[in-house]
Amino acid sequence: MPMMPVTDSMFLVVETREHPMHVGGLQLFRKPENAGENYLSDLRRTMLATDNVRSVFRRRPSRPVNTAGYVRWAAEDNLELDYHFRHSALPQPGRIRELLEATSRWHSTLLDRHRPLWEIHLIEGLQDGRFAMYSKIHHSLMDGVSALRHLQGTLSDDPNDLDCPPPWGSRSNGTNGNGHAQPSLFSLAGKTFDQVAGIAPAAAKVAREAFREHTLTLPMQAPKTMLNVPIGGARRFAAQSWSLDRVRAVATAAGVSRNDVVLAMCSGALRDYLIEQSALPDAPLVAMVPVSLRRKAEGGEASGNNIGALLCNLGTDLADPALRLSAIHTSMTNGKKLFSSLTPLQTLLLSGVNVAQLGVSPIPGVVNNTRPPFNLVISNVPGPRKQMYWNGAALDGIYPASVLLDGQALNITLTSNGDNLDFGITGCRRSVPHLQRILTHLDTALAELEGAVGIK
Repeated sequence: MPMMPVTDSMFLVVETREHPMHVGGLQLFRKPENAGENYLSDLRRTMLATDNVRSVFRRRPSRPVNTAGYVRWAAEDNLELDYHFRHSALPQPGRIRELLEATSRWHSTLLDRHRPLWEIHLIEGLQDGRFAMYSKIHHSLMDGVSALRHLQGTLSDDPNDLDCPPPWGSRSNGTNGNGHAQPSLFSLAGKTFDQVAGIAPAAAKVAREAFREHTLTLPMQAPKTMLNVPIGGARRFAAQSWSLDRVRAVATAAGVSRNDVVLAMCSGALRDYLIEQSALPDAPLVAMVPVSLRRKAEGGEASGNNIGALLCNLGTDLADPALRLSAIHTSMTNGKKLFSSLTPLQTLLLSGVNVAQLGVSPIPGVVNNTRPPFNLVISNVPGPRKQMYWNGAALDGIYPASVLLDGQALNITLTSNGDNLDFGITGCRRSVPHLQRILTHLDTALAELEGAVGIK
């Protein structure tokens, strides 16, 4: 099995009971019209009978090397699919509320390191007749972008396609898990040396932009908030969809990107939520916005981690939604301009500066006695552009469930899904009361943005 990259190994090293390091997602499906009473049981039985398993879903950590952490993956030859793929039923009355409560509990528990690091729950009992799947996979195996790309690879745009692979399977027969041959350590070292040599001038460019031009949002500028506290291991999860057309219309009217509008929705929602909690700081909140470093033309199946980190001024100190949107657009434009001038490895290494403080956050006293590097993570992951199906079942929603770190009690991740944007909000159960209220505030924030740009 391949060596484990340092970036992947670190997700295992920093994991504790209070900080589970898996990414997840909740998918909602409508059953095919001809689905019988035993549709889900039969579907699970068919899935368990398959031998179509991507190699990444057979990986488990090899034994750690003293305190140096994990350096190599081991392959699980006797994969117990019935352990990883579980069939569950919701308590009555089977509302979305019960579904989100179950998802919250599953997302709170650690994965077993003696087995491949993933679980999938097939869920029945929804009162509207739909079914759901909650999946989670360790961040050391896949980041959120990889996980969503993998999911899309198992779906079809044809409702009559009944040969979709299982959630852990693949449409290809590759054995490497990502569609590419593993590069040698020597070739990696050569590429790394060439690009690291450019870090010094890249760092000089960052310093010039930040301190002379005053255009960049930097770590340690974020205010201390109720969201930036030590967290426990229990999670709450909330989810909802909004029309992509509404977001697109605001973006067109304001002359900004759709992601700027999404960030402005989150900014308005956070402002209203913190006012409701009597906890809005005078200084603007700062979001870390993950940026995929994968090339658009990159083929094969996704795995591993390849993301950078931009910091964005959310303008939560501004009451006017139009001014908040303008502040966000300026902040994101300046950050993207800098990133576009760097190589992917330089971007990755300099992104580390933005998140470096998180590495010492588990040390007792650090979170309580220092300013946060940023206040929360807001991630927008591209998803399917049209209606998709899985073995005839129509995909109604994809709601990402993400990782929380110490001092970071809230995460907002969304993905595009056909005509909708599907938001998943993950929060520390102890530190973020009434998490579902953020959904209400997101709806209000979008309506305010529509009003600000003249959309009736």
